[in-house]
Amino acid sequence: MKDRMTISGSWQRTARGAGLLAPDGRIASTIFAEMSALAQSTGAINLGQGFPDEDGPAEVLDAARRAIADGVNQYPPGLGMPVLRTAIAAHQRRFYGLAVDADREVLVTAGATEALAATILALVDDGDEVVTLEPFYDAYGGLISLARGIHKTVPLHRPDFQPDLDELRAAVTDRTKLILINNPHNPTGSVLPRETLELIVELAHEHDAIIVTDEVYEHLTFDTPHIPVATLPGARERTVTISSAGKTFSTTGWKIGWLVSTPELVTAILAVKQFLTFVNGAPFQPAVAVGLALPDSFFTGIADTLRAKRDLLSQGLAKAGFDVSPSRGTYFVVADAAPLGYADASTLCRELPSLAGVVGVPISAFCHEEHAHEYASLVRFAFCKKVDVLERAAAQLARLGR
Repeated sequence: MKDRMTISGSWQRTARGAGLLAPDGRIASTIFAEMSALAQSTGAINLGQGFPDEDGPAEVLDAARRAIADGVNQYPPGLGMPVLRTAIAAHQRRFYGLAVDADREVLVTAGATEALAATILALVDDGDEVVTLEPFYDAYGGLISLARGIHKTVPLHRPDFQPDLDELRAAVTDRTKLILINNPHNPTGSVLPRETLELIVELAHEHDAIIVTDEVYEHLTFDTPHIPVATLPGARERTVTISSAGKTFSTTGWKIGWLVSTPELVTAILAVKQFLTFVNGAPFQPAVAVGLALPDSFFTGIADTLRAKRDLLSQGLAKAGFDVSPSRGTYFVVADAAPLGYADASTLCRELPSLAGVVGVPISAFCHEEHAHEYASLVRFAFCKKVDVLERAAAQLARLGR
């Protein structure tokens, strides 16, 4: 009897390609886990990992408690509870004028990450190309590798982190299966303009690709309206729209996400999703439905609150000597450490807890290794924290500028 478990060579190759295994076979640690552990061990303020430190609206939390007390604690339906699917469809009509069939065009998932995983695994075959913007949310690269797809990227250029349209055209070919975009964009805080989104739709038609759009920050934009791709002419029938409750309602730990698409694509994705988590979060689903029906003042209010927090942290970073890029959405801001004499933000991020008692994440962690040098001096900071925490962080960062 063997004294330790082994895994197949093909799985090792795939897992290493996805960044899941280190060369020696150990599970690879992400920069996010490393920075969060550093914050915990040093007592530094953790502005690296993107989660709020305040609870969401009381109406939503109370609805979850009621659901638990009422016995909503067993498996929900595979597509998600009707009350939530109906609320998602109503949300799409209310905010974007999209008519959605709650029974055939909505799928509830274990967060947006599972929606992404099920979509990529369902639609990408061995050797298919998936085009994303770069920097990219780290799960994209891992999931594309696990699906045995080929990950192609289009760089986002400073100072506003927008793609060059000619480079976008060149990246999408007849080998492209998915065009995967995150808008508003993590980690840069940029928001794609209509012109870029219209080109993506045009390219999807020209090359028979499917658009997958990760819109989890849809309600967190600042002075720049969010335009769902599915609202553009010709996009609805070939778009998978993904979002979640975590960012909007400060309930990241609930892991309630969803996707909206055509009945055919939803069916294909459900075929994979049912073998991932199967179902999840029964008492949280009716609570999120309550959240989606909150008045407009709630949705404008969360953006206004975050805008003020963005400005507070951005001013502190600028006073510290960073070159700060404007954040148009999400709850992240990017700062260039080069003016402080740091060409390598990874080095600074490991030293920052001792220098200023603050933790950030290098943008290079969101890039392919061969492209990381283009963003080497950039750091992502999260401003979804309490005002007093951001005030302390800004004051501590100011020490760097002395």
